[in-house]
Amino acid sequence: MTEEATALSYAAMQGAVAKEPFLAVLRELAQAYHAFSAYSAAHVRQLGLTPAQFDVIATLGNTQGMPLSQLAQKTLITKGTLTGIIDRLEEKGLVRREVPAGDRRSFRAVLTPEGELLFSRVFPAHIAYLRQVFADVDEGELEQVRRALRGLRGRFQD
Repeated sequence: MTEEATALSYAAMQGAVAKEPFLAVLRELAQAYHAFSAYSAAHVRQLGLTPAQFDVIATLGNTQGMPLSQLAQKTLITKGTLTGIIDRLEEKGLVRREVPAGDRRSFRAVLTPEGELLFSRVFPAHIAYLRQVFADVDEGELEQVRRALRGLRGRFQD
């Protein structure tokens, strides 16, 4: 195949790939996530936390604490990154580490009384902030979007 023919074949292939309908869906999904992330992060920073710190506080709130592995799974933060976040929240007096009886190799992250107080202040405030975006969206539409996203997620999971 000549160089010119290869270039034409590659251009035709790119055109065919660009017409894949799912690419537009993936683009919208990524752009929606980035828009949400920026919107949410701006408010969380006004509350005096990083987005990752907020995720940890929100996940630990109203619980008896949880092992780091479970916290990592629920927040989607890697264990290595989570260790640093827990360290900083511990320095602020918001989280403490508890070693469970009988398993000295692991620990549970638990909100301190100060952390619980912060949770009770920032979590409702952030939910109210996010609620503004969805104020004119009816429950049926939200359920439809939730089901579509759940179905899409299922296609990527084993």
